[in-house]
Amino acid sequence: MLPVNVEYHKFFSPRVGRDMECKVYGHDGKPVIVFPSSGGRFYEYEDFRMVEACASFLERGIVRFYAVDSIDRETWLDAWKSPSDRAQRHNDYDGYIVEEFVPFVRHHSGCGSGFLATGCSMGGYHSANFFFRHPDVFDSVIALSGIYDARFFVGEALDSFEVYANSPVDYLAGMEDNWFLERYRNGRIIICTGQGAWEEDSIRHTRLLEKVLGQKSIPAWVDYWGYDVDHDWPWWRVQMPYFLQELNRQGSI
Repeated sequence: MLPVNVEYHKFFSPRVGRDMECKVYGHDGKPVIVFPSSGGRFYEYEDFRMVEACASFLERGIVRFYAVDSIDRETWLDAWKSPSDRAQRHNDYDGYIVEEFVPFVRHHSGCGSGFLATGCSMGGYHSANFFFRHPDVFDSVIALSGIYDARFFVGEALDSFEVYANSPVDYLAGMEDNWFLERYRNGRIIICTGQGAWEEDSIRHTRLLEKVLGQKSIPAWVDYWGYDVDHDWPWWRVQMPYFLQELNRQGSI
């Protein structure tokens, strides 16, 4: 039994075309939209004890987690679709999050904007991509062991605009719009990866993203943990409360 308030919600998504489920953890605080790992589900954060690891922040009303479902197996993980079709289906998911789920979070939390996006592994990709695409919704991101170049999913297929527009290292490199750049520069960006087992791809992608952010003068906390820090839940259970504590100490949450 978790020592925090837990709610289950399900509602039909016109953008996705079916019912979508979520879980809410906590009673107050900054809304945190939690994206699952590759092909994961909305209950993953609880099952892998991430909620338990962050329970003190939830109990004190510092943050409230909104753990969403994914449709990864219909988007980037669907090898039977063309890259453009995968990206188009991802855009349906983008519409679900921004046009349907975010209004639910606003109503439920009483908070209008300034959400935090987070996730591990592919959830790290989603959290960074949603933060950079929608800085009017998200003002903070904690991306753990993420992937930030869509080529990882579709190969050299950036001739499709839909793919390009979901590849953070590419659209950020081409970003000249000050409306976006100023919001990035005023946001709180945490990008972290370990350097242990199964982190090779994340290390490479984190370095690519770090380089682009530096070129655009976008402040970010890019953190490389030790060579014993693996791409796995036990370390993410250490990292997430660590970064929440630092944001709380800074008065950012």
